[in-house]
Amino acid sequence: MEIVKSKSFKKAIIVLKILDDKRLLVVDKETTVRMINKDTFELSEGFKAKILHKYYKTNVVAFSNDGQYFASLTSDAKESRLFSAKTKKLISKVDRHHGEASCVGIDPLDRYMFSCGDDGKTFAIDIKSGKLVFTLPSHVDTINDVAFTKNGNWVAICSYDRKITLFSLVTMTSKPKLKAHAAPIMKVKFISKNRLISFDKNSSVIIWNIYSGKIIERLQGVHDTVVQMTTSKDDKFLFLGTALGYIIVYDLDSYELLAPRYIKITSPITALEFDEEHNHLMIATEDGFIMYYNIYEGEDVLRDLLKVKEFDSLQKEVEKNPILKYTNIYDLMSNFWEKTLAKAKIALQNGDKAKALLLFKSFEKIPSKNSIIQKTIMDYGEYEKFATFAKSGKFNLAYGLANTFPVYKESKLYKALEDRWKKVLVQAQKYILNPREAAKAQEILKPYRGISQKTRLIQELLTKSEVYKRFRDALGQKDFTICSELIKQHKFLKELPEYEILNRYADNLYFKSQQLMHSGDDFTAIKMLRQLSAFEEFKEDVIDLLKTIEIKQKFLQSVEDENYEYAYDIMAKYEDFLELPEGKKLQEKWYKDQMLANAFAANGDARGVEKTLKEYLHISSKSVAVATIFAWCYMVQLEDKARSGASQKDIEQGIKNYMLNFGLQEQIENFYTLFKAKYPDSKLTLEHLTQGSMSMWRPAMITTSILEKP
Repeated sequence: MEIVKSKSFKKAIIVLKILDDKRLLVVDKETTVRMINKDTFELSEGFKAKILHKYYKTNVVAFSNDGQYFASLTSDAKESRLFSAKTKKLISKVDRHHGEASCVGIDPLDRYMFSCGDDGKTFAIDIKSGKLVFTLPSHVDTINDVAFTKNGNWVAICSYDRKITLFSLVTMTSKPKLKAHAAPIMKVKFISKNRLISFDKNSSVIIWNIYSGKIIERLQGVHDTVVQMTTSKDDKFLFLGTALGYIIVYDLDSYELLAPRYIKITSPITALEFDEEHNHLMIATEDGFIMYYNIYEGEDVLRDLLKVKEFDSLQKEVEKNPILKYTNIYDLMSNFWEKTLAKAKIALQNGDKAKALLLFKSFEKIPSKNSIIQKTIMDYGEYEKFATFAKSGKFNLAYGLANTFPVYKESKLYKALEDRWKKVLVQAQKYILNPREAAKAQEILKPYRGISQKTRLIQELLTKSEVYKRFRDALGQKDFTICSELIKQHKFLKELPEYEILNRYADNLYFKSQQLMHSGDDFTAIKMLRQLSAFEEFKEDVIDLLKTIEIKQKFLQSVEDENYEYAYDIMAKYEDFLELPEGKKLQEKWYKDQMLANAFAANGDARGVEKTLKEYLHISSKSVAVATIFAWCYMVQLEDKARSGASQKDIEQGIKNYMLNFGLQEQIENFYTLFKAKYPDSKLTLEHLTQGSMSMWRPAMITTSILEKP
C-alpha cells in the first residue's frame, strides 16, 4: 500500500479525530492541539496545553465532537481535567481517584466528561457546570478505555479485571458485566447493528451483542499485540493497529480476516481514524507522522485491466489489496468468470473441449480459477458416457454418474431427466389417488426403482397413498396446519412437488410480511403472519414478530395518546424503538429536559429540578435517571451549606437524609471524608445509617432542602 499523503508533527501523535465540521483534530503527547484541514493539512486553529503525557496507550486526552471541550490527564496522572477549548479555561478537575487517573472520554452529546482511574472508578462530570453527577459501576482494577454509541445512549468501560461495563445513559442503569476475556481488556468500540468490539492484552478480539450480552464472534488470526482500532464507513471493515506497526483488516459482515499485514509502518502506531469522505485510513505514529492510505488503492488499475480482460493481472492486484474484492469492478470480473464457466461447461457437454479451453484461457493463470478449470475438464471426461445412459433410458446408470460428478446436474440433459421424472411422478400421483389405477403407478415408476434417491420415495408413495391423499386435500383447502403435521410424521412428503409449492408459498408469506412491517402496514402483516404460523419452521419467528408488532402498536398508540409514561417504559425495554421517528423525538425531548434539570441541579435548586422533570417523576424507566439528578442536586446543597458555615447538626441531618434517599454513593463518601476532617468529634458514621438506594428512590422523597428533617 502506498501513502496517499503524509505530514510530520515531530512529537508522537496521541489523538486523531475528525470533528463535526470535518476538520481534523491532531493532538501530540505534549498536548499541542491542532485543528487542520484534513485534505491540505492547513492549520486553522490550535493551542498548546503544555501537558506532557509519558504514557498514552489509553485515551489520556479526549475532545468533544464539536471541538468545544477537551479533557486531559495531568502530566503526573494524579488528576483529570476538563477545559473549554475556546477560552482554554478550566471547567473542572477530578482528583478523587485513589491512585492515578487512567483515561478520559466525552460523550457525543457533550453532556458528560468521564474520568476513569486505576482504582476502577469512573466519575461522570457535567460539562456545563463541571460538577460530579454520577459514577459508573466500579471495577476492581484499572479502567483502560471508555467508549460511546454514536447516539450517546450507551457508554462502555473496560478494565484490567477482564470485564466490560455497559451503562445506559437513557435509563442510568447498567447491564450485567460482560465476561469472556482471559486477559486485561485494553479497548472497546461500539459499531453498527448493536455490536461492541473489545480486545485484550493477549490480542483476543471479541464482537458482542450489546443487548443480549452474548458473543457474536471471536476474531481469528491476530498474532501481534493490538494497540488501536477503527472502522471504515458503515462499519464495513475493521482495522487493527499493532505494536509492531502492522494494520490487520477484517470484514465486519462475515468476520473474515482479509489481511494480517495490510499495511506495515516502521514506527509504533499511536492513533487511527477513518475519513469516510475519501475512504482514507489515517494512521498516526510514535515518531509524529500522520499517513493517509486509500483503502481502495488500485481500483483505477482494476478498471483498466478489466477493459483489456487481463484477469490474471487483475487478480494479482486484488491479492495486493483484498479490499478491492468489494468493488463493483471486481464484481464485474466475477460475473464474467461465472458466465465464462457456464459457457465452457456447455461446450464440454457438446464435446467441444477446444472451445472450452479457449474460453478458459483468460483465467488459466489465476491459481484459484485454474484449479476449477482443471477439475471441470477432468469431471467432464465421463460426460459422453452419462449422455449415452440418459438417452438410452438407463436411468440408474445415468443418475449414478451424476452423483459421482455433481457438475453434470447443471447440464440441460440432467435437467431434462429431472423434468421427465417429475412428469412421471405427477402422473403416478394421479394414479395413486384412484385405487383402481394403482398398478399403473407401479408400472410407470418401475424404471426409477434402481435409483437410490428415488427408490425410497417410490416405496413410501405406493404404500402410503392415503397419507398423500390427505396431504393433497389439506393443501387444496389451504389448511397448512394439517399439511405441517403430515410432513412432520411422513418425511417422504418433502420430496414431492407439492412440498416445493408449499415452501415457496411460505417463503413468499414471510417476505411479504417483512415488507409490510417495514412500510408500516402492520395490520396486513399480522394476517400473513397468522397464516405463516402454521408452518413449523416459521413458528418461533412468527411468535417473535407478532409480539414485536403488538408492542410497537402499543408504543405508537401511547405516543399518539400522549401516554409518555408507557412510551418511555417500552423504549427502555425494547431499545430498537429508540430508532423509530417517534422514539427519537421522545428521546430528544428527554435529553433537552434532562439538560435543563441538570442546570437546576448544579445550583442546588430542587424545586427547579422537580418542575422540569414533573412529567417523568412517575415513569418507572426514568426513576433511576431522575433520582440521579436529585442526588446530584442535594449533594450540591450539602457542599454549599458546608461552605457557607451551616451547623454541624444541620450537616449531619443532611448526610442522614442523603443516605436514606440514595444510599452509599461515591459523592457522599467523599463529602463525609471532608466533613470528618472539619468535625473530627462527630459521632456520625455512614455504615450505621439507614441506607436507601437509587432504585428505591421515590418522588415522595423530594424536599426543597436535603437538610430538612423527614
